[in-house]
Amino acid sequence: MTPNVVFVLGGPGAGKGTQCQKIVEHFGYVHLSAGDLLREERNKPGSQYGELIETYIKEGKIVPVEITCSLLERAIEESGKKNFLVDGFPRNQNNLDGWNKVMADKVNLQFVLFFDCPLEICTARILKRGATSGRVDDNIESLKKRFNTYSTETKPIIEHYAKQNLVKTIDATRPAEEVYKEVESLFRKGAGDK
Repeated sequence: MTPNVVFVLGGPGAGKGTQCQKIVEHFGYVHLSAGDLLREERNKPGSQYGELIETYIKEGKIVPVEITCSLLERAIEESGKKNFLVDGFPRNQNNLDGWNKVMADKVNLQFVLFFDCPLEICTARILKRGATSGRVDDNIESLKKRFNTYSTETKPIIEHYAKQNLVKTIDATRPAEEVYKEVESLFRKGAGDK
């Protein structure tokens, strides 16, 4: 049974996590956040990658693809489920190449869900979240680095998939409920059945 994967991309604060939670509740997908998997691995006592991951996250840089892919592959295998939202990945060409090498034959990529949201709105959302999230990267310095990484490295990946007609773009400037209505109709229409 080949697992189905939907990549979920968008800038920091575009609402990826919020929307993924709703898709999980209503459509039974398993939400795999590349960032959460990396943060979990970093916090595991005795993890061989912990310190390395910490350094990359603090710098707002993208963790080496071998680490991220192995964590994603493990999570997919261990869950025993069929449908997955892979959130915040692939974030650059190196991620894409690594995924294609390691995972492309093992999963069925359904589409890329792209939450489009301008910098100003995302920044306001994240600074609000940073007050309560406890995430080391929810501060203005890390944020600048993360946005820079997103514009220079992730945008071309979205364009790459758009050329293959695999991108579903959602206007994420609206309130979460409105955004979800559009997301829901996409999944209901069976955009996920490809």
